[in-house]
Amino acid sequence: MNSDSDLQIAGDLLEVPHLLQPAKQHPTTVAEFAGLAREIAADRARWAHLIEYDATTRWYHRLRTGPGYEVWLLSWVPGQGSGTHDHGRSSGVLTVLEGELTERTERGRRALRGGSQRVFAPGYVHEVVNDSLEPAVSLHVYYPGLTEMPMHESAHVAAQCAPAAEEIVPA
Repeated sequence: MNSDSDLQIAGDLLEVPHLLQPAKQHPTTVAEFAGLAREIAADRARWAHLIEYDATTRWYHRLRTGPGYEVWLLSWVPGQGSGTHDHGRSSGVLTVLEGELTERTERGRRALRGGSQRVFAPGYVHEVVNDSLEPAVSLHVYYPGLTEMPMHESAHVAAQCAPAAEEIVPA
C-alpha cells in the first residue's frame, strides 16, 4: 500500500490550478448567506453612508442582488417595528449592524445587539421592534428574494406551527 497522499504526489496545491475549487461568486448555502451578511456588516464603508432615518416609517434600501437573493439595509428609530409577519417562501438572515432590536415570537422575546444574527426558514413568524432609545440598523438577506411579507394578527396565534429561527452568535 502506498502511503503517499494525493497532495504529496501533486506537490504544492497552489501549483496545480486544476485541483482548486473555483471561488464562488454568490452564496448557495445557509452558512454562506450568513457569511455574506457578516462580510457586508464588517465593511462599514459599503453601507454606512446610505443610512437614512425616517420618523414615520422604517427606512429600507436594497443593497445588493444576486441570483435568487436580495440584501436589504433597514433603519429603525425608537418605537418602530415590523408588525407580526412571515416572509412567504423566503428564508432569511437578519443581522443587527448598529443599536439593538427586539425579536418577538410565540416563544418570547430576544434582544438582538450589534453583531447578532438570526437565520430563519420560510413560514417563520416574528415581529422585530426597536424597543431601545437609540436608532438601530439591520441587514437582511432573503433567498429567494422577498416577494411577499404576509402580516399576522399576533405572534402567539400565527407562530404555533412555524419553524424556529436559529441564532448565530458572533465569534
